[in-house]
Order: sequence, then structure tokens, then C-alpha cells
Amino acid sequence: MAWTGGGEEAKIAAALTDGETIAGLPRPDALAVRGAFHPRPEDAVPDFPDGTKVGTLALLGWTGGRQWAAFAASAEARDGLPHPLNRWSRRLIDAAATSLDGIAFYPFGGPPHHDFQRWALRAEPVSRSPIGLLIHPEWGLWHAYRGALGFRRRLPLTEVTERPAPCETCADRPCLSSCPVSAFSPEAGYDVAACRRYLGQAAGQACIAGGCAARRACPVGREEAYSTEQNTFHMRAFA
Repeated sequence: MAWTGGGEEAKIAAALTDGETIAGLPRPDALAVRGAFHPRPEDAVPDFPDGTKVGTLALLGWTGGRQWAAFAASAEARDGLPHPLNRWSRRLIDAAATSLDGIAFYPFGGPPHHDFQRWALRAEPVSRSPIGLLIHPEWGLWHAYRGALGFRRRLPLTEVTERPAPCETCADRPCLSSCPVSAFSPEAGYDVAACRRYLGQAAGQACIAGGCAARRACPVGREEAYSTEQNTFHMRAFA
């Protein structure tokens, strides 16, 4: 059982029973509730420090460029210190965990390194793309997971709506052929070193400003593509 997001953030908030608890969730224009599920042992969701099992895990993140403005206006984005996005995510999600008697998990800062891709596949209708990123039927490749909130209770959830995996009907797969240094292949996977070398060259500035060429080539969710400012931030952080 899982809850899916979209414009229905109140559904999972309502399951938390009262206004004070609902107010503890991050605003959806900063971090959207991407989905939720009831963990099984094979999901490897850690327990609470007191040994309590996580009854419900909700994923939080970005959908297209909708949440960029909230981060760009934050103190972390402007203070010049390292890892501003990670620090901003921790501030919001840690505060929510404290308010809701929950526990926070992140896809960065390990060990431990949590399997957010596995969790996302359980939480909402995403699937694996040929370049390794999870693709969403609506957001395409333009989305991200910034953290997760674990709750002690097994909250009532609705089923994930099954939707066809977009890549299964994509015959051309332009994501695999559009990279200027052929960093992606079904056999070898992702050549991170080749990608980073290219981004350090003058020719690579097109990818810095416009975003990953393989990501841009995907026809799904093109209207959700990040802005130049957001793309530049992510690509520079990666490079």
C-alpha cells in the first residue's frame, strides 16, 4: 500500500490526525510528499533509536522546478558554505521529524547509504530509465528525492496507481545516444569519470548551463525541465 502525491499532499497529512501535526510537514512548495509505503524487512529501513520499527515511510523531494524558488531564497543558498542544498534539506526534514515524532533519512551523507531508489519504486509509479535515473510518467527525469520521514504508526494509505513505464515504449532511446562523450551505455553503465572530464572543458559548459544532455533528450516531461539557474547549480555541484 502506498500514497501518491501530485496535488493531494493533504491526504497523508490528514492521516496524521491533527492540525499541529499537519503543520509539522514541510510546505509542498519546498518539499513535496512524493509517496509513502509500509516498509518490509527487505526494504532495509532502519529502526528508530529505541528499536521501534518504522510503520510508514514517506518520501520528500522535488517535482520539476516547483520547489527551486524556496531553496534559492534560503539562507543556505546564499551563505557561501559547502553543500547548501543538503543543509537546507536537513533543516526542513529534521524539523518535521522532531515535530511529528518521526525519524529522518537522507540519500546523502552516508554511511549508512540508504537505498532511495528501492524506496521510491515502492512509493510511487517510477521506473528505471536506461541511464540509471528513475523516470516518472509526469515529471520525466526532472525530479529528485531529498529525504524521507519515518513514522512509528502504520498510517492508512492508498494503492499506488500503476502506470506504464515510459521507457518500454520508447524505441529510439535518445538518452543513450545524446551524450557528447557517450557516458551512458546498457553494457557499461554510466562512465562518471568521462562525464566529469567533459564538464571541466569549454565544450562542457553547454551541459553545465542546460543540464545533462542525456536527461534533456528524454521526451517525457520536457515541460518540467529545470531552469538554467537550477541546472547550473546541480551540474556545478556534480562537476
